[in-house]
Amino acid sequence: MSILVLPSVTTNLYNSSNSYTHSKAKTNNDQNIRRDTDIISLLQQNRKNLKHVESIHGRAIKKGTEQDPFVVFELLRLYCKLDSIDHATKLFHSTHNPNVYLYTSLIDGFVSFGSYSAAIGLYGQMGHNNVLPDSYVVTSVLKACVLQRALRCGREVHGQVLKSGLGLDRSVALKLIELYGKCDEVEDARKVFDKIPERDVVARTVMMASYFDHGMVEEAIEVFNGLKTQDTVCWTAMIDGLVRNGELNRGLEMFREMQVKGVEPNEVTFVCVLSACSQLGALELSRWIHMYMHKCNVKFNQIVVGALINMYSRCGDIDEAQLLFDDMKVKDVSSYNSMICGLALHGMSTEAIELFREMLKQGISPNSITFVGVLNACSHGGLVELGFEIFQSMETLHGIKPHIEHHGCMVDILGRVGRLEEAYNFIERMGAQHVDDKMLCALLSSCKIHRNSEVGEQVAKRLSECSKMDSGSYIMLSNFYASLGRWNFAAEFREKMEKGGILKEPGCSSIEVNNVIHEFLSGDLKHHERRSIYQKLEELNYLTKLEGYSPATEVALHDIDDKQKELALAVHSERLAISYGLISTEPHTTLRVVKNLRICDDCHAMIKLIAKITSRKIVVRDRNRFHHFENGHCSCKDYW
Repeated sequence: MSILVLPSVTTNLYNSSNSYTHSKAKTNNDQNIRRDTDIISLLQQNRKNLKHVESIHGRAIKKGTEQDPFVVFELLRLYCKLDSIDHATKLFHSTHNPNVYLYTSLIDGFVSFGSYSAAIGLYGQMGHNNVLPDSYVVTSVLKACVLQRALRCGREVHGQVLKSGLGLDRSVALKLIELYGKCDEVEDARKVFDKIPERDVVARTVMMASYFDHGMVEEAIEVFNGLKTQDTVCWTAMIDGLVRNGELNRGLEMFREMQVKGVEPNEVTFVCVLSACSQLGALELSRWIHMYMHKCNVKFNQIVVGALINMYSRCGDIDEAQLLFDDMKVKDVSSYNSMICGLALHGMSTEAIELFREMLKQGISPNSITFVGVLNACSHGGLVELGFEIFQSMETLHGIKPHIEHHGCMVDILGRVGRLEEAYNFIERMGAQHVDDKMLCALLSSCKIHRNSEVGEQVAKRLSECSKMDSGSYIMLSNFYASLGRWNFAAEFREKMEKGGILKEPGCSSIEVNNVIHEFLSGDLKHHERRSIYQKLEELNYLTKLEGYSPATEVALHDIDDKQKELALAVHSERLAISYGLISTEPHTTLRVVKNLRICDDCHAMIKLIAKITSRKIVVRDRNRFHHFENGHCSCKDYW
């Protein structure tokens, strides 16, 4: 990209007008051009039809007023608005000595059209043609730099506007903060922010977003706390940032504080809050928020209803999600995606596939997210042939090239049914650039479950050679070798993880009781009712053994004796959460537990028996899916 060139300017170029649409818009040679008010009036009356605009353009040419800057300005705006960027470009280049307002119109058009490089290039031409910029055009080109992540060009613009006296303009400063934030230059964003004379709610919201984008939660909170008055947008940005950074409880606390302060939430606020509830699995709180939305007269548009469907699905109430979906008068691809993914998450494979077929019959084109959902449904249902049929239809029937997540679904489909060599060959055909550590971890997990050490070692070798490995990859490798009793290899990968400063994600389970989320780690002793919890757990251990439960000590992946392994299994976090649920809720109440990791085989077997003994329905959402335990059975049919 060429370096931007602008003239050296020492005077303040920008006037006090609030809109350049009412400026004089003069060119060097326009003094003798009469403003064609008739053409301008016609253009303002015909804003929605491209053919009408072209016809009026032709009339202006016949009248000889096609160089009237006001006519050109209106034509440029309309061509851009009607997505006719080619017409706009031709008109601009046929205009004699275009002024800054015409440059701004076309730059805006390029940005709206997604042609960010063209917008930046056109701004550079202004300098070559000695057209002086104003704050509007600078803001427009900085928006292009933000969207293009064009840091170098953005810095040049910044330097030029400082020389021209535009540097302290508020709109320019806000775009500079956004640019530096998006381009990982948070310190520079802060420097610009600190130089703004009035750091109002908008400026602070932009700065907060930059901090949140980089995980700098405390810094964002500091900026938020610096506001004397906080509006709905600012509160919403705060809640959204906390939720995006995994600070779910803090996000909900912020929502409660927002209510106490009397700030009314909007649709976007509720979508952020519902996202937090979805991840926490807080069903009762979610139901309360749903009712509160009615009280706040929230408009239940497709985005809001989609968020509700996703929330109910992920909180374990797929029936309520289905009712919401069925009541929608207008369903788009996003609505179908939410429902398909929700059904797949609950192991309702047949229903998810039927809904996918209904979607196609309705003439709604699927997108890549749709196929992730329906392929997951095939995986959870063991529908291998149908999965391949749908996978192949992506490109042949729908023109969607499969991404890495779709290939991962196919590997998972084959791995779950034990067709491990086929799964490995599928990966081999993909090529190294299309294989990631998550895909290999999923297949290695299948090899461990199906006890296929031969394919497992091939997969383990490939996984260990990956350039990017997170804690899950190291743990998977360690667990695989531990399951084979090869403790030296298991210890080696744990040591590599420790030396690399990579922390293992601890197993954590949560349960909602009386609108309060209670979290448990494995062997947790922090809960105030720990004595009663462990007494209930001991009772359950005794009763389940009477029902035939035998601890699967082979899944306790440490080089310790069987007694120690049994003790380690007995205090897994999901068992503690279930025990607390049993002592703190009414009999026959459904227990809903959320676990951040995959539920282990031993806990899965035990929870089936707990559900039978206690006559409870127990719903557990782990990292992969929902398990509905009832009467000694699980909805996954022991296939997960």
